[in-house]
Amino acid sequence: MLSQWMSQKFKFWAFVSMVLLVFVHGYNLDQRYLQPWTIPYEPLTPTSFTEYFLANGIFRFRIPMLFIISGYLYALNDQLPNGQRIRKRLRTLLLPYLIWSGAGMGLIYLLELFPYTRNFLMISHFVQIDNTRLLIHDYHWYEVLARWLFFPVSYQLWFIRVLLIYNIAYPLIRWCVTHSRARWIFFTMTTLLWLSTMGFVFFEGEGLLFFSLGVWMQKSSFTIEIPQRGLKPLLWGVAFIILALIKTILAFKAENMNGVLPIITLMHKVVVLSGLIACWYGSDGLVKWSMSKPWFAWLSSFSFIIYALHAPLVAIGIDPVFDGLRYIEGYRILTFILLPLTVILFCIATGAILRKTAPKLYAVLTGGRGM
Repeated sequence: MLSQWMSQKFKFWAFVSMVLLVFVHGYNLDQRYLQPWTIPYEPLTPTSFTEYFLANGIFRFRIPMLFIISGYLYALNDQLPNGQRIRKRLRTLLLPYLIWSGAGMGLIYLLELFPYTRNFLMISHFVQIDNTRLLIHDYHWYEVLARWLFFPVSYQLWFIRVLLIYNIAYPLIRWCVTHSRARWIFFTMTTLLWLSTMGFVFFEGEGLLFFSLGVWMQKSSFTIEIPQRGLKPLLWGVAFIILALIKTILAFKAENMNGVLPIITLMHKVVVLSGLIACWYGSDGLVKWSMSKPWFAWLSSFSFIIYALHAPLVAIGIDPVFDGLRYIEGYRILTFILLPLTVILFCIATGAILRKTAPKLYAVLTGGRGM
């Protein structure tokens, strides 16, 4: 049974992770698709440094955090048959995935009907397939189907897709992490996958490692409430900030440095790990203060609607906001701050209205979360 304190902490970090996710997806430098080794290919300025430091450094622990929480919570309910839980997951994961994937594609399709928004979509190459097909209107039927099922324009939905796969594979994952000989082999393999940043449609290394760690933590004597030896948040927090700073500087200098990309990638992984440890074990005071405030507790119930609704809105909004603010000095950093905040507020307002006026629909859209 999960304690009330741990339940509050999980809820806090689920909400904060979703908020940070919107800011990561609001990253607006020239190279917008972020990988651990992404090189900005532009001058180092206060704006470019801040955006890269946050979006491809400090904020990147959030997905591993969510996978650990997911694995831990799933492992709590072993008293229920996995088949029964999977049937429930089809309603709480697969159905929202299909609905939000279709809604995202429908939104892009509608925006393509208007010259102003169609032009921004073409410039952004957001749904481009090849050099001649830049819009969903240009797709063949089977490409539309593939977009809907496997490659959503609401690109954040990959998390739900692979989480469902890990839930289905849970009996095997649990066996691997609870048998000593298999555990070392399994975690060695998943760690190597994580370090290599390998990923496929139904499988990727980062999620598998951290989901499995969550399962192992729940099934072992490992405590998540207090830091064990070697997990003191102060030391990991210092490493978190310093390594994120160094990695950011290296990324801007990498264009003129040979062999630096593997170093940047490895540093990125250590930043993620150190941020995960520092934020989880070093945030108790912040969590207690935040969750004691009725307004924050209310906001935190909208984590899923923020996750599901924010993209592609935040991505397709960058260039139009640029167009509107381009005469203002510092328009890029203003966009990085204001656009995600606006989208977050829009998502919360939409969720609040739906939950009040159409609770059954809201339950379907969120898989019953935040009711």
